[in-house]
Amino acid sequence: MPTTMDKLTAFLDRYFVPYAAKVANQTHLQAIRDGLVMSMSLIIVGSVFLIIGNIPIPGYYDFMASIFGSGWKQALSIPVSATFGLLGLFVSIGVSYRLAEKYSLDSITSAIASVTSFMIVSPYEIHAFIKDIGQTVDVRGINLDYMGAKGMFVSIIMAIVSVEIMRFFVRKGIVIKLPESVPSAVSKSFTALVPILFIILFSLLLRIGIEKTSWENIHVLIQTFVSKPLLHAGGSYWGAMLTTLFISLLWAIGLHGSTIVQAVMMPIWLTLMDQNRIAFESGQELPNVVTFDFFYFSTKMGGAGSTLILVFFMAFLAKSQHLKEIGKLSVVPGIFNINEPVIFGVPIVLNPLLLIPFITAPLVATTTTYFAMATDLVPKLTGVTLPWTTPVGIYGFLATNGSFAAVFLTIFNLLIIGAIYYPFFKVFDKQKCKEEQTLEQQKISMQQDEVKAL
Repeated sequence: MPTTMDKLTAFLDRYFVPYAAKVANQTHLQAIRDGLVMSMSLIIVGSVFLIIGNIPIPGYYDFMASIFGSGWKQALSIPVSATFGLLGLFVSIGVSYRLAEKYSLDSITSAIASVTSFMIVSPYEIHAFIKDIGQTVDVRGINLDYMGAKGMFVSIIMAIVSVEIMRFFVRKGIVIKLPESVPSAVSKSFTALVPILFIILFSLLLRIGIEKTSWENIHVLIQTFVSKPLLHAGGSYWGAMLTTLFISLLWAIGLHGSTIVQAVMMPIWLTLMDQNRIAFESGQELPNVVTFDFFYFSTKMGGAGSTLILVFFMAFLAKSQHLKEIGKLSVVPGIFNINEPVIFGVPIVLNPLLLIPFITAPLVATTTTYFAMATDLVPKLTGVTLPWTTPVGIYGFLATNGSFAAVFLTIFNLLIIGAIYYPFFKVFDKQKCKEEQTLEQQKISMQQDEVKAL
């Protein structure tokens, strides 16, 4: 007679796992995920300068000014703008590079073509205030507003379109082929000539066509029909809850939930995060509760499922030798939000008992964190991006510009998560102890039988 867990497993295997696997292996989503990851190191470095420029300690600004001069903060804003402010450009390079790799195309050439197409469809006009005449005029130049997170959706679209055009021409043989005696570098440049020409023509016609409509450019068009609806949904409470639920469910069946969900949600989270960063630097109210860092701050304390407190229970309270050993081995990785040893070693995967708190605890933490920030009990995240391995407590403190309220919220969430995990841990620990005692008795019985046989 199949148990409830067997039925649930069969249901997930039939209706959920195939679609999750398709999403995880979808070529374009993989390229988007990998391309965004390529940009993260620059964003983290930019965040370091953002933190240094905004440390909330009395006398800090005067101290820095006495050493570096009154313009020290403006100087620190330069690397921030050069990293965060060019995120769309970096993503264009990263996504096109990774997608071209998957198609076995020339990655560098594809990235160059992608950036070119992105620049062509972006406006070459800046609204500049001229002090001498006291008026705002339009001048020719690259509008950096669209080079950052604001233009990221367009950069991803143009990267995919450019590489797909390149792939079509190469696959159909619509390229200039030179003799084998010609150096490889020269041959590659001529091979890309026809595809790049078509990519540029396509991008130019797309720009001209959109300019003849009521929309100013492709960025306005995409923001109207794509970005705004996605940002509204992804930045809402229910968007955060569904995201958290899907991550936990995917891990529950042994799939890397964070990687799969991030492939879809990362562009949304990074855009919301950068909106907060811009508002923070301008001294304005931060607009978004849910950003990229929200989940690492609230639901991934110790990794997916917020298992850090469970690890400490196992290491210091477990009577089962199996759980105690895994707990001890997992304490240090857990502090740095690495919990694969727990998920696969306990295991939590397809474990009917521990999956209940594994799924429930992050949802509760999402709720407490969201409403604490929405009601201003705790400051919203400033747009700083930290390494995902940043320990619990330190993460919230730095991501909220040194707010102790964020630290207290982290402690509060840990206590709630601990209260959710503890009864399930105790029951599971008792089960494992019985299993270990049974195995020990079987070993003793086998040894006695061997002695008798002698």
